[in-house]
Amino acid sequence: MKSLIETYHVATDTVRLVLEVEGRVEAPNWSPDGRWLMVNSAGLLYRVPLDAPRLERIDTGPATRCNNDHGFSPDGRTLYLSSHHEGQGAQIYRMPVSGGTLQKISPQAPSWWHAVSPDGKTIAYPAVRDASKVLDIYTMSAPRKADQTMPSSPLAGEGWDEGASRETRLTHGIGHSDGPDFSADGSRIYWNCDATGHAQIWVMNADGSDQHPLFTDNHVNWFPHPSPCGRHLVYLAYPPGTQGHPADLPVALVLCSPDGRNRRRIRELIGGQGTMNVPNWAPDGSAFAYIRYEP
Repeated sequence: MKSLIETYHVATDTVRLVLEVEGRVEAPNWSPDGRWLMVNSAGLLYRVPLDAPRLERIDTGPATRCNNDHGFSPDGRTLYLSSHHEGQGAQIYRMPVSGGTLQKISPQAPSWWHAVSPDGKTIAYPAVRDASKVLDIYTMSAPRKADQTMPSSPLAGEGWDEGASRETRLTHGIGHSDGPDFSADGSRIYWNCDATGHAQIWVMNADGSDQHPLFTDNHVNWFPHPSPCGRHLVYLAYPPGTQGHPADLPVALVLCSPDGRNRRRIRELIGGQGTMNVPNWAPDGSAFAYIRYEP
């Protein structure tokens, strides 16, 4: 298996091969300073400098069972990640990008980080919170201080602003909801949901109101990512009938307007899980990163 980390450049409709790696590498983010990508491989996070591409291990302390749900604060100072290393299901953590102490911020498990609002104040994530085991979308205020940690209680704890540790449930069991990401202005959240029978791209206001599919088609659509410039939305399209978001299938990257119009399949590749699970745009919205796979 080979992993090919690539970037797609919208204005020129061109692709750059950044790095070819033996084995599986997944879920690229683009750093807010535009200088490097972050990826996951075998539970560990790596930096890929764009000026001299190679895998450089990021020290995440005890978090050695990271999944594909990771990213950055808008100012580039904080790294968010999800990990299973505590043995209670995925939890959300944060740490300084420059290195430092890992801090758990999710109130319960399982929780999977997926996005932070453009102002850096709100985290969006899917989580399971009841016996139904249905995945729903939640938001939570981000800690304001570098030394704040999440108390075990869902109520605000010592050292936290009132409400900072409380989560808000935005969806309520309408279907499997996953992959939330914020619009460029932070007013909306895009996500994928199978309430209509199979996964489609949905959108809602950031407070959870006005939930509706952005469009409907026969493909199984996952992981919508709005561009920071506000002009584009990219998502992953699986073949009709696909269950979940498996790896190593013929998939397409689809680019469209944020209102769902002007959809066009810009790349056909082997991928799926790992191709672009989390926010992957360059900070100026001119390009995005993704990973395709070869046997």
